[in-house]
Amino acid sequence: MTEGSIEFVILHTNDLHSVFETMPRIRSFFSRVQREQPPERLLRFDIGDHMDRARPETEGTMGAANVDVMNATEYDAVAPGNNEGLTLPPEALERLYGRRATFPTLVANLRPSRAAAEPVAASWIRPRLVLERDGMRIGVFGLTAAYPLFYGELGWDVLDPFAAAAEQVALLRGEDRADVVIALSHLGIRDDRRLAETVPGIDLVLGGHTHHVIEKLERIGDTYLGAAGKFGSHVGVVRLSVDARTRRVIRCEGGAVELPAGPGDETIAQLIAAHAAAANAALGRVVARLPRGLPADADRESPLGNLLAMALRRYCDAEIGVVNAGQLLDGLPAGPVTASALHAILPSPINPCSMRLRGAALRQAIEESMEEERRRFAFRGFGFRGKVLGALCLDGMTVVTASRPAGRRVVQILAGGEPLDDERWYRVATIDMFTFRIGYESLAKGEKIEYRLPEFLRDLLGEALSSPDIAGRIAEAETPRYVDARES
Repeated sequence: MTEGSIEFVILHTNDLHSVFETMPRIRSFFSRVQREQPPERLLRFDIGDHMDRARPETEGTMGAANVDVMNATEYDAVAPGNNEGLTLPPEALERLYGRRATFPTLVANLRPSRAAAEPVAASWIRPRLVLERDGMRIGVFGLTAAYPLFYGELGWDVLDPFAAAAEQVALLRGEDRADVVIALSHLGIRDDRRLAETVPGIDLVLGGHTHHVIEKLERIGDTYLGAAGKFGSHVGVVRLSVDARTRRVIRCEGGAVELPAGPGDETIAQLIAAHAAAANAALGRVVARLPRGLPADADRESPLGNLLAMALRRYCDAEIGVVNAGQLLDGLPAGPVTASALHAILPSPINPCSMRLRGAALRQAIEESMEEERRRFAFRGFGFRGKVLGALCLDGMTVVTASRPAGRRVVQILAGGEPLDDERWYRVATIDMFTFRIGYESLAKGEKIEYRLPEFLRDLLGEALSSPDIAGRIAEAETPRYVDARES
């Protein structure tokens, strides 16, 4: 530390995605730094996607497990990510951040929709704050990834993050008299760099969303950028020095360090265990009873995959239902089906959507689904928490196939009993993931796309399984959608 300067240590995490196993060790790491650093010179932030409803601890407590861990970790402020803002309904966010959290939640580009008939409660939203530390005024503001169509379905308006950032920096540097300005940005590395390039007055951008690791702080102009990867593999450690006389940042060093091995904080571990038990109890409720088992197979159509396509089609009142078989991690045996079992086989926080799609785009996707490499494509992101993409399961269509070279295996497609018309627009029910050009890119060519939130695929499947006519629906789902030309 230079004579006449004040050094602050900033610890930050991002994109933990409910990997609870790393959270006790994160708290232990924070505690070690706290013992070496005066409390008035220590800051702790999380930059979003701490939650992931693919984990039963989060699903069964609707995020309470995560918030309680963040409380006990003693974060000074948190910026929400899309996994908080888009997978939890507004009333749950109000319950968690408005009443349960002991930390401020910062997001400058999200607000209740002015067009909503009943505006959502948002007492928890703060665009910025000023922390008084060792005689310095440290201004902090938050930004979250902008998905206007999705947020709009939940009753939110999401604003342009760059305009929001410029406004917050002007207020912090002006009437708030901040000496240091820090952005907590769940926008992704490209937008973080753009933020540094286009919004003057930000000293430090701590980022997330794209799961990038910055081992040594990146510098663009007068702004430094940091980020700590994903799942708690790293923790960000920044040493920021401020001139005591000019009150300006004179040095900023550090970056992401690997989270050390070793024992974790016992209090955090016990807290997680208690929430896990509560989650297991909540998810133990029976949601349906099956007269016979429903197998699933990522590599081909299956009764359970077809039933999911049927549920999508019914929910969206469409002509055709399309979903990738890889959404389902397993089948279901005969007998009672619990919420836990449903969550285990369909963990992805993916929403249904509907669109108008030309027959040619459907034909292309179905032809591509015949390719083994395509079906076994492994990825993670865009809400997908499965293992591989999988084949396409259908409803409202029959596909006649033959053993021919790739790209020519589809002999005929019937939609509603009639030959598929390549030029006709069909009403198709599918999943939001496809609209991002993930997996079967031609399914992103639709028009008049309507996202259906807050329901997840497992909500639709649970409703289908609990139908009084479940036996009839199972029989319908067992009817093959793909038929060999020799059998047709």
